[in-house]
Amino acid sequence: MTAPRVLQIGMDPEVIDFSPWPGQDAGALRARLGEAEAALRGADVDVTVCLLPDDADAAESAVRKVVGDEPFDAVEVGSGLRTSHEYTLVFERVVNTVAALRPGVPFCFNDSPETTLDAVRRGLASRS
Repeated sequence: MTAPRVLQIGMDPEVIDFSPWPGQDAGALRARLGEAEAALRGADVDVTVCLLPDDADAAESAVRKVVGDEPFDAVEVGSGLRTSHEYTLVFERVVNTVAALRPGVPFCFNDSPETTLDAVRRGLASRS
């Protein structure tokens, strides 16, 4: 049996303004994202990570490049992309692009890097 393939999409920590979150910075977030990716790989998930710039056109282009002809069993969208009002346009463009390129692929959503594995398990379980 082959490992399920998951596309994990989120904002590049380098473009995030961390001022609302004292004690958090790009390095700390990268470490947390790395731990989430390691947990997915440890659960036998073939994960492709797509970190996005804060420009909607460039983000859409990045997603198109990563998705290409690759099949994915689920797409996980990070909470930073979904919940930050300054990324609403990026979120909208990314979701619509994935939906157009991979109709029917289940989306799943974490609420932090630490809940990524649970989100992916839900997404994979929702496949018809």
